[in-house]
Amino acid sequence: MDILRIVVTGGVAAGKTSFIRTISEIEVVDTDKKATDETSQIKAQTTVAMDFGILNIGQNQLLHLYGTPGQTRFDFMWDILIRKAHAYILLVDAHRPEQFRYSRKILNFMKQRVKIPYLIGVTHLDCPGAWEVEDVALALGILDQFDSPPLMHVNATESVSVRAALITLIQELANSYQYQLLSR
Repeated sequence: MDILRIVVTGGVAAGKTSFIRTISEIEVVDTDKKATDETSQIKAQTTVAMDFGILNIGQNQLLHLYGTPGQTRFDFMWDILIRKAHAYILLVDAHRPEQFRYSRKILNFMKQRVKIPYLIGVTHLDCPGAWEVEDVALALGILDQFDSPPLMHVNATESVSVRAALITLIQELANSYQYQLLSR
């Protein structure tokens, strides 16, 4: 059985748990606890360790999805989860620009730890005050870079949108693997 490990990361309330719940074929294993700090103003429950879900993507092929906590005080889990990942998705909440710097911090953290394909999913575009996808890319410092990752709108509660993001990321992973083979 081949297992492809994907980490879903991002700030608080970016949609990580929803993303995994939307697509997982098993009941998601989560570590949600009552939010007791400033997070409680945004949502009642928060992930304190990780979320875990599974998706069958082919004969003898599974996708394991690992969701990171969004709060800095649990950032040690980012390091644990990213170490064996094949790729990752950074979810960025488009209607909370005060979180863009934090998203950039997560992105820099991941890029320092691993050199694997990733995708940036912009969530909550339907909310008042949401920034356009291109403006989010600019805020993250990835617009028009040579090695810019795929950037797309993701609705973490719609399976079609989540599937599209995963397909795009897996294509990036396949392209990266082919490039590695050619450059040997």
